[in-house]
Amino acid sequence: MLTVIAALIGGVRGVQRARALGGTRLDRVQYAGGYAIAFGLAGTIIGVCIARLFEL
Repeated sequence: MLTVIAALIGGVRGVQRARALGGTRLDRVQYAGGYAIAFGLAGTIIGVCIARLFEL
């Protein structure tokens, strides 16, 4: 669940970043995808660390 939430937040953040840089629609899609992948990966790693920490 943490991975999905992190990916959604990353996608929104990517669109915001592309808009701030004056990007076109395709730039926004690319930034959203890149940020979603990065945030989703970070969420996965954090989830694994939490699971190991609490031995779930």
